[in-house]
Amino acid sequence: MENINKPSSEIFNNPRQELPNATAVLVLGIISIVGCFCYGIVGTICGIIALVMAGKAKRLYQSNPDLYTPSSFKNMNAGRVCAIVGVSLSALYILFLIICLIIYGASLSTMPWDMYRH
Repeated sequence: MENINKPSSEIFNNPRQELPNATAVLVLGIISIVGCFCYGIVGTICGIIALVMAGKAKRLYQSNPDLYTPSSFKNMNAGRVCAIVGVSLSALYILFLIICLIIYGASLSTMPWDMYRH
């Protein structure tokens, strides 16, 4: 009766292990936020990789939560949130660059180029 409130990992003397790739998801999520200003490419790539890895880790944790530490799950969730923010910022930055190119192209197309011919 004393083992009712204990997780199965403590009952069987099996120490909990870290969730695979939880730290990598966190690092890639942070890099996606920092890298979003590198024309949006670095942030997008790192963010998508982090989201894919976080999805796999989340399914793994949900299949057997007693096997993994809660702190590694929290790290994975934090990395997932950072990746979502990084991908969003990267998408906004790419959209900003596209709008700037459209405005620049439109301004060049309205120039009186005939005046500059010799």
